[in-house]
Amino acid sequence: MTHPHLPTTESVVAAIRAIADEHRLAVEVTDDIGADRTSRRTSSGAFAIVDPDGSLPHEAYVELGGSPAVSVRVHPEDDARVTVDGVEFDDVPRDAVPAFLRSVYGGLAHVKGRFFPPGWWLVVPLPGDETYKELVLVGLSPWMSSRVRSRGK
Repeated sequence: MTHPHLPTTESVVAAIRAIADEHRLAVEVTDDIGADRTSRRTSSGAFAIVDPDGSLPHEAYVELGGSPAVSVRVHPEDDARVTVDGVEFDDVPRDAVPAFLRSVYGGLAHVKGRFFPPGWWLVVPLPGDETYKELVLVGLSPWMSSRVRSRGK
């Protein structure tokens, strides 16, 4: 069920398109509408198209061109999965997605860690002291390597 204070899938996709335009990035959007088409529906029965409340769930998958490689899967359940150069950030609230992308493209996102023992983290700070941090399991991409901060920072 969509909450009125949280953005819709359509409004999040529109915000992503605006950020892509600002940074001159190509954007490709795939929409899946209906409980039978979305990736993780738990509230609907098998072969159902609508949720029990009669609503049509809407999920979108957005790929942004350029470096880093970024994709966003906007789920109907008010959250999203943002992937940056192979590093997945699950459960990002839909209303935080624009700020997340602005941090990535605005140069605030960075990599922290050390070479030995291995442990690199992709850190994406958002306004208001909110920070997303995920372990880099795929190896550092050229984009991530250019954003490594020493442990002292």
